[in-house]
Amino acid sequence: MKFENILEEIDGFGPFQIIIIVLLCTPRIVLPCHFLLNNFITTVPAHHCDFSTLEDGGLYINLTQEQKLTVSIPVGRDGDPKSCEMFAEPQFHLLSNTSSSTDLPTVQCQTGWVYNSTFTSTLATEWDLVCDRKSLTKTTSTIFFFGVMIGAIAFGFLCDKYGRKNTLLASYLMTIAFGFSSAFANSYILFAVLRFLTGFALTGISINSVVLSIEWVDTGHRSFIGVIGSLAWSVGNMLLAGFAYLVNDFRALIMTVTAPLGFAVLTWWWIPESARWLLANGKVKQAQFYLDKCAKFNKRPILANKMKLERLSEIEMTEKQDKNYTYIDLIRTPKMRRLTLLAGIMWYGVASTYYGISLNISGFGLNIYLTHFIYAVIEVPAKLMIYWLLNIIGRRKCQAGTLLLTGICIAINIFIPKGLWHVRAVVAILGKGLSEASFTTAFLYTTEFYPTVIRQNGMGYSSFISRLGVSVAPLILLLEDIWTVLPQIIICTVAIISGLASLFLPETLNVRLPETIDDIEKQRRNDTASHSVESSGVFLESKNTTNT
Repeated sequence: MKFENILEEIDGFGPFQIIIIVLLCTPRIVLPCHFLLNNFITTVPAHHCDFSTLEDGGLYINLTQEQKLTVSIPVGRDGDPKSCEMFAEPQFHLLSNTSSSTDLPTVQCQTGWVYNSTFTSTLATEWDLVCDRKSLTKTTSTIFFFGVMIGAIAFGFLCDKYGRKNTLLASYLMTIAFGFSSAFANSYILFAVLRFLTGFALTGISINSVVLSIEWVDTGHRSFIGVIGSLAWSVGNMLLAGFAYLVNDFRALIMTVTAPLGFAVLTWWWIPESARWLLANGKVKQAQFYLDKCAKFNKRPILANKMKLERLSEIEMTEKQDKNYTYIDLIRTPKMRRLTLLAGIMWYGVASTYYGISLNISGFGLNIYLTHFIYAVIEVPAKLMIYWLLNIIGRRKCQAGTLLLTGICIAINIFIPKGLWHVRAVVAILGKGLSEASFTTAFLYTTEFYPTVIRQNGMGYSSFISRLGVSVAPLILLLEDIWTVLPQIIICTVAIISGLASLFLPETLNVRLPETIDDIEKQRRNDTASHSVESSGVFLESKNTTNT
């Protein structure tokens, strides 16, 4: 007796399941809006020192704004006013256009900065996060993703202990509370703390929305669930560009991307608890209630033999108690250690590369809104293409190929002059699509090479490593202050190393999936069994819980 047998009787993919998918799409669209929000709220606009105090003495009374800049702010190598320095005293002789300002004494900005921006406000303009405090804008991304990383650990435990539905509601309410609170933060430290908590809460939505969808559909339609969940991320990513274009104040933008969760809270009442979880925890009557409701919606007869549920519940509870595997089992034996190490390298490269590209949307000759939108659009054909290629050339070649090609695209852009911005933009967009393809491949591939008995542990480990890569990505981008191309060199190197590491992983296309650790340790024959739709199901249970 399996839960899948119960689903077959009441229809594992009917109107009931479609309603669940639709209701859970709204919160999934919110995820990329927050994950990539820093592309817009941390924008550092053009700025120069505020010299308005000098005007109080009447020194500039007959000067135009351009002349005031000339006598107050030194010029950099690019011909633009310097952002962090001003002359110690007004240099009126520069108005003659015959003098050089190179050797004149300068000081750091004394009374703040003047910003030239299309944004009404950003973190940089609100709390003067420029010059020696410039790194704090990128640091907010790292703080946010650390919250996501801790949330993955916490909500993985909470949804198993208290149920998917209740934990999902808690995630909705926490995200709304912390999201709106961060919009009203009156200091940078408070804002950073609230962003950490927002990231923590959003992980609950990410995990529970996918698990609830997967646990209510039959095995044959789990691939469809994965595609929908993945495309919902891309839709949210596109919408973020539109929201940011229309809303120029960072506080209003945070509230705008958080607001759809209000609708999610209202529709939460129609989302059923996972009958599978209820049975595994001995709550047979509640499981029966939801299964009967599913049967009615799908116009199938209500389960006649209630004893089936009692027996299934006992089986599920026994299996739950018998699961004694831990994360230590991932490194207990030689070949598992090798597999775990290679998987970690692969996942770190996949996540670090994807977010390293996604969080760097300037320098391609296009405005940041258009760049972000195109980056989001390219994900759709990339996802569809890789789903097709996976069953033709295999998982290992897809994983290694997409990572290596991503690294090559980044390397090419290092050498293309900035004047050829149209060429740089095309190469960058191609690299973004390939990085998304590598992310999509990684979810399926990981669920197939880990043995069944520790598959969830393996996915948990991979999720942690990927979030570590995501957290480090914004810090890598800070290195551009040391050398402009250093972040690209690092991300390119990481992509290529992780791509090469993927070549040493086992191929899983048309190969019997490992059930136990012994299957990994012993040389397995390449049994050409049917590729097990189950593998796709397991893959998509975790697809987008890390995400992308």
